[in-house]
Amino acid sequence: MEWRDQGTVLAVRQHGESSAILEVFTEAHGRHAGVVRGGAGRRLSPFLQTGAQLDVTWRGRLDDHLGSFTIEPLRNRGAGLMQDRLGLEGMNAVCGLLAFSLPERAVFPELYGRSMDLLDLLSITPAWPLAYLRWEMLLLEEMGFGLDLSRCAVTGATEGLCYVSPRTGRAVTAVGAGAWAERLLPLEPCMLGQGDAPNAEIARALRTTGHFLEAHLPRRYAGQPFPAARGRLIDLLARYFEGRNSI
Repeated sequence: MEWRDQGTVLAVRQHGESSAILEVFTEAHGRHAGVVRGGAGRRLSPFLQTGAQLDVTWRGRLDDHLGSFTIEPLRNRGAGLMQDRLGLEGMNAVCGLLAFSLPERAVFPELYGRSMDLLDLLSITPAWPLAYLRWEMLLLEEMGFGLDLSRCAVTGATEGLCYVSPRTGRAVTAVGAGAWAERLLPLEPCMLGQGDAPNAEIARALRTTGHFLEAHLPRRYAGQPFPAARGRLIDLLARYFEGRNSI
């Protein structure tokens, strides 16, 4: 068995003395793992970094085997973010959440395209947090828990939506919320594609998506911890949005 594709490095771990097990997210083959011979050595390890874009060829005796990769480096996204701690954490959060949640070898072409666009955006403009928020919403949808923000779950109204049910992910108006308002999550206009999306609004929206990411993203194995990179990113964004210079 053999195929060739492009993919972004999600995770790398050493395998034996000199090899590495590489996980990549590809357009046509989803999240896929394989052994890279010499991947822990000085020649190849600089290219096997989180977020790097590779041309990969996978070979295995059977389709369900781990198999092996040969690689050709295309783009090292991390190199363009070495002086940008916020951007690096953004890249780590994206790759960490994908590695955490994607079922092996399942194909998600829209999520792949949006993920690559976001990773490329990190080094181009500081205005990427809104794109990151929308990417988290897409990830939830692709993993089977898309937020239903089209109408109020209680009244059916399509105007005045301002809350999200933490249980169902459905929108609620102030009237529909009633005495339960304090138990609901904020539904910010930027989550509906409305308004100018100021920083404080994006921060509140990320707290809402974070609830659903932690509660509903599928874990690849029991007891797998939620990616710490996402929490570090949210902490850094809070400081950035407050105008601090210590990022």
